[in-house]
Amino acid sequence: MKRLLSSPRPGWKQKIEEQGLVFSTTTMDDGRKIDYWNESAYYEFTEDEVEQLEETAEEMHRMCLEAAKFLATGAMGPIGIGPQALELAAESLQAGDVDVYGRFDFIYDGRGGPAKMLEYNADTPTGLIEAAVAQWFWLQDVFPEKDQWNGIHEALIRQWKKFQYRTGMSTLHVAHSEVEESGEDWMTAAYMRDAASQAGWTTIGINMSDIGWDPNLNRFVDMDNFMISTIFKLYPWELMMKEPFGPRLLERAHNPRWVEPAWKMLLSNKALLAALWHLYPDHPNLLPAFLDNPGPLKEWVAKPLHGREGDNIKIHAPGISLEQPGGYGREGWCYQQYHPLPDFDGNHPVLGLWVVDGESVGCGIRESDGPITDYFCRFVPNTIDAPAPLSAGTSSSKAGITL
Repeated sequence: MKRLLSSPRPGWKQKIEEQGLVFSTTTMDDGRKIDYWNESAYYEFTEDEVEQLEETAEEMHRMCLEAAKFLATGAMGPIGIGPQALELAAESLQAGDVDVYGRFDFIYDGRGGPAKMLEYNADTPTGLIEAAVAQWFWLQDVFPEKDQWNGIHEALIRQWKKFQYRTGMSTLHVAHSEVEESGEDWMTAAYMRDAASQAGWTTIGINMSDIGWDPNLNRFVDMDNFMISTIFKLYPWELMMKEPFGPRLLERAHNPRWVEPAWKMLLSNKALLAALWHLYPDHPNLLPAFLDNPGPLKEWVAKPLHGREGDNIKIHAPGISLEQPGGYGREGWCYQQYHPLPDFDGNHPVLGLWVVDGESVGCGIRESDGPITDYFCRFVPNTIDAPAPLSAGTSSSKAGITL
């Protein structure tokens, strides 16, 4: 893997906004503007690297499913969600409720060592539009002769088709929380709605706060009092359980099919890291991790069990004593072995490896100036050092995206 320089396209900002990436620019309190999308550089993989990393992501996914079963037993406690939510997650896992997607975060430097898993964002992963769409159109404009590690869009359509076939359902509600103001959640939900529509679903958009309960139907309903039978939601399960309607979620017989399903609470929780290390100690792609305290670790990163975007992370390592602000931590902590991020001329990348239906389907890379990948990181596109595939199927399907 190499980081190479590239000249930004004229009008690149308008291009990415037309593709749905409307949340790229953040205005700081002092007036400075920070751009999330960065096409002044790109990362290039070899075909062998991609194949190896795909195998790693798929193995990690299988291991995470086993770790989820272990967490569902309660062997590591209520993991910050409580016994009722844990029981709901266990029932959902046992029932085999269908899921769609997830994103691993990996450390990888391209110098021969094994990739190291940092976490699995398997309930409400974002970074989807830039990984599935924006970087692909960048490739067509800048390096149309090259390949890219990116089959995310096509994989999502396949999975939504499979979901429809398995359930016999045809109407999908798509929900996000309007509290998130950058537009990222809204556009991610809109993109998922588009992918499901291309798979044959009739989709209906709704805000999470507009989901209602009909006591006569004994079911969740939308603003038109239409019963919700299947719903994609971009809102974490652990927060859903704390909402006023949370107790209704425990009544599985009266619930819609939730995507992602309740068992994803077990994979999006940082306790997963400790469960993996307990089940697979010394696995080359894992970092040692422990619940509640550092255990034998001398250098560690403390992660709140429900943390996101680097909030409240603490780093204790030689030359580093860092604690990020945020609102997490009361739910408990996982301590993971500290491992420095790769350094490419002061840029520190993390690979986001996307998994759909257990298959590794693409990569999105975020890089930071420091040791934590937070709100102010940059998304950088990727290529594969190989010619573009001969099939034109990718081009036609992505050209149909209307956000």
